[in-house]
Parts: sequence; structure tokens; C-alpha cells
Amino acid sequence: MTPTARPTVEPYPVSPVRPVPASIPRPNYVGLDVDPPYTGSDVQPPEIIEAMREAGALAALAIAETGKLVAPGVTTDQLDAFAHEFVCDHGAYPSALLYPGHGAPPFPKAICTSVNEVICHGIPDARPLEDGDLVKIDITVFKNGVHGDSCVTFPCGEIDQASRDLMVRTKEAMDRAIKAVKPGRQLNIIGRVIEAYAKRFGYGVVREYTGHGVHTAFHSGLVVLHYDEPRVTTVIEPGMTFTIEPMLTLGEAANHVWDDGWTVVTNDYSRCAQFEHSLVVTETGAEVLTLAPGEKP
Repeated sequence: MTPTARPTVEPYPVSPVRPVPASIPRPNYVGLDVDPPYTGSDVQPPEIIEAMREAGALAALAIAETGKLVAPGVTTDQLDAFAHEFVCDHGAYPSALLYPGHGAPPFPKAICTSVNEVICHGIPDARPLEDGDLVKIDITVFKNGVHGDSCVTFPCGEIDQASRDLMVRTKEAMDRAIKAVKPGRQLNIIGRVIEAYAKRFGYGVVREYTGHGVHTAFHSGLVVLHYDEPRVTTVIEPGMTFTIEPMLTLGEAANHVWDDGWTVVTNDYSRCAQFEHSLVVTETGAEVLTLAPGEKP
């Protein structure tokens, strides 16, 4: 199942922090050592949900346009430069930029670019992408006081079949979990669906990094696990907004963090794929909020 052996991803130089026009409103955590805790409801009013549709559509469009640049020889810093400018040109703030590190330095870039065995929170740098890489692009935008958060895994050039299957099946795991969201069910249905599907193929399911409540807060405190945990008995209600973002691995899901305090890598250097949507719970199911104009769920 493991792809042909190739060099592991190593840190490369990171360019300076890119500026954001002063006219663009910042999230409340910019400049702070910690993200202020959210103390409000998990259920959002219609005006917040409507604002999230706009922010979510922009995040999805930014990912789609940035993903078009994925090709051998392109650096992840170039992807970040494009996405940074794209988001700012649309009057939004790239939510990851200067997000507090909780012990690590603030995140220095507009997007996360996690390649191959990097599970999540990869910092864009000067490493050129290689043919066969698996590239996860995670973009969150802050606009009109709310966040839209999404992630897509892209193939770089020609990828091996095991990586392609992992990519396709990780998206399917997310899609199945979204379909399982119904008012009155417990939140643990999401992890149960994802883990059951992943186990069919022997994939690892990352546990330490989860979905989360998202709206006026980037991370509200609501935790959405991607594995089965019966003790999670929170009942799903209409108006709840959160992400579902499974991270599945070809090998073991055990992981460690680089010295930069952000980059998460599988211990066995097996590849990981991730897909993510922000959604709102409706009276009958869930509406995906991170869809580009004209894109279907």
C-alpha cells in the first residue's frame, strides 16, 4: 500500500510575513499570545450563517484557484503568495496569518500547505514541489466578522495509485460524515462514520487534530472527532456551524510536531490526505458552506 520510497519532506527557508492592507479588519486574536476563548452558543443566528456563506465561498474559490498552481517545481511559498494576494484582493483576511501558537510563534503564513507525510499545519516555504507529491491546501478567510474554513488535497503531477486512492477515499469519508449529520443525532456519529469507512482500507485515522466549531470564532471550543468516541454525547442542533476535516494515513496515524511548533508529521512518514468543509446544520441535515460559486457538494 505504501508508495514508492522517496525522500521525506524537510524544512526549507520561510520568507518574511506578508503584509495585509490596513483597511481589512483583523480577527480578534491577531497580536495576542492566545486565541481568546469563545463563550457563546454553538447555534448561530441567520445573519451569521449568511455571512459564513460568503466567507465560505471565498475560501473555496481561493483553494480552487491556488490548487491550479500545484505543479512540479512550484514552491509552497509561491502558493501562499498567490493565496495571500487573492484573499486580500477580495477584502478578506487570511485567518491563519499570525494565529497564536500557544507556545509556538504565531503562524507566519496565509495558508497551510501540508505535503505527503505532513498531516496538517505545514508552513509554506521554499521547497519546490515534486512530481508525485500529495499536497494539502488549507485556507480559512475572515470576512464580515466570520471565518470560512476548508481544505483540499491536490495531486502534483503523476501520483501513485495508493496515494490517489487515499485522496479519493478521504474525500468520500468526509462526504459520508456530512450526510450523517442530522438534528437530534449525537456528534459522535461523525467520527463513527469516518473511522468505519477508513478501517475498510486499513487507513490510520488521526486523532489529535479534529474538526471544530467555526463562525465568529476560528475555533469555538466545539470539538468534532473523526474517530468513534461514544462518550461524546453532544446533540446536533439546527444552526450549529462546524468543520468536518478527516485526516487519513496510509500507515500509522501516530505523529509528532517539528521544532517550528506547527508542522505535524506521521511518525512512520506514511502519507496523509485531508479534506475539510465548514457546514451549518439545517432542519433536515447539513448545508456545506465552503463551496465555490457553481460548485456542487
